Amino acid sequence: MSKKKKDEAAETVEEMTEETAGQTDEKQPDEKDETAEKIKALEDEVAAGKDKYMRLAAEYDNYRKRTANEKLSLYDDATSKAVTELLPVADSVRMALENLKDADPEILKGIELISNQLDKSFEKLKVESFGKVGDDFDPNMHNAIGMVDNEELGSDKIAAVFQTGYKIGDKIIRHAMVQVTT
Repeated sequence: MSKKKKDEAAETVEEMTEETAGQTDEKQPDEKDETAEKIKALEDEVAAGKDKYMRLAAEYDNYRKRTANEKLSLYDDATSKAVTELLPVADSVRMALENLKDADPEILKGIELISNQLDKSFEKLKVESFGKVGDDFDPNMHNAIGMVDNEELGSDKIAAVFQTGYKIGDKIIRHAMVQVTT
């Protein structure tokens, strides 16, 4: 090869090198921008997935708590309906105990045993009675069917109980019918 051809070839190689160098310099920032955009898009996608997962987990936790509360409330509702049917029997037994003071001791003992069995059954079902003489009057729990003056008990106290009230937890099964002091 002649010297002239070698010089021309060298110049051509230099020009091609400069062009490729310029192209890589120009392409590098574009590739970096594209890569950064892809990374940002993937990070956004991961964040959206994590947010979706956290929301789903929270919804499931709320669902679990709600169904547990519904089960308890169904149990309390069923118990209160069953107990409501037994309350007249409990009232009759208590009235019999109050009115049969002069009866045969064997009969009185039998009625007391029945009363104790009812009380134990109510206790097992978590049914509480309320509305005793001397308790504070609460209009949310008691039905006042009369007023009476009684200085011994004080104001807004229960003076007499005509019908005992019953509740399960905070749920009132039957309000107590009482006479209240003024």
